[in-house]
Amino acid sequence: MSEPTPFPTVLESDRSQEVWIVQPPRQRLWLHVLLLLATFLSTLVVGARMQFNFMHAQPVFSLTDDSLSLFPLGWILLQPSNLLLGIPFSLTLMFILLAHEMGHYLYARHYRVYATLPYFIPFPSLIGTLGAFIRIKSRIPSRAALFDIGIAGPIAGFIPACVAMLAGLSLSHPAAAPSASDIQLGFPQSFHLAAHLLHITTPLDRLSLHPIAAAAWIGMFATALNLLPGGQLDGGHISRAVFGPDGHRIATYVGLGILLIAGFWPFALLVLVMMTLSGRGFRGVEPLDDVSPVSNSRKVLYLLGMAMLVLTFAYLPIQL
Repeated sequence: MSEPTPFPTVLESDRSQEVWIVQPPRQRLWLHVLLLLATFLSTLVVGARMQFNFMHAQPVFSLTDDSLSLFPLGWILLQPSNLLLGIPFSLTLMFILLAHEMGHYLYARHYRVYATLPYFIPFPSLIGTLGAFIRIKSRIPSRAALFDIGIAGPIAGFIPACVAMLAGLSLSHPAAAPSASDIQLGFPQSFHLAAHLLHITTPLDRLSLHPIAAAAWIGMFATALNLLPGGQLDGGHISRAVFGPDGHRIATYVGLGILLIAGFWPFALLVLVMMTLSGRGFRGVEPLDDVSPVSNSRKVLYLLGMAMLVLTFAYLPIQL
């Protein structure tokens, strides 16, 4: 992307002063649309596989010889109508991801911070995507703005994920006897609370999850990772806003420790790489006004964000 071009404007009151107006770069709308459609297609393929497993009372990520491949593109090409089976999963997951990113985007616009539209990442994998992200292209004015932009995404994504979790679990049914080759899921506390609320007596690891519930599980997993208090994650931004640079450094150590204890060392390594490439290290995002503290109401909201982390975090979420 080309660098923004400055246009000088001379003030009428004082010809010796100049105001530099920096025009934001033009967004490549075609790229956002292309990635959105590609991710929709990749999640449709994966969702069709999940629906097939659900219809045959198999675990959602079954790897038995009778199940389809992880990304059954050949099966779809043989009978394209099978792609329609993936609609419930794909639409649910895409909406959760979009809600999360639009939470960030709309609050960035509120504070006149230039941010791109969401970039979706298609990936032919177990879930069909690597998520979505936006890019912040200008300085954030204050700690309050940094906090609001950071917390808006997890809250906006958590709400539809909860709705999908309740709807998906109510549609789920007991699975056949699990195979030793099946991928076993660890469930966050939110799923256990929802199962209790819905009077589901079958253990969660013995359920054949409806694809909508599977999308909710992925949404909860993504929310938990984003809320970890460190680095350039959403949890790192809100920790930086509340505690400042020194507190952000400690929070980052805590977040990396949680990742390592939970067996997420590849993601911990990714966080370290992101911190190195960003040039910010343990300092986090530095707002223009780094002196004014955040309000008490935002500190309460920070605690609610950490409670949301507890509800969405699963120890050993994927076991092979």
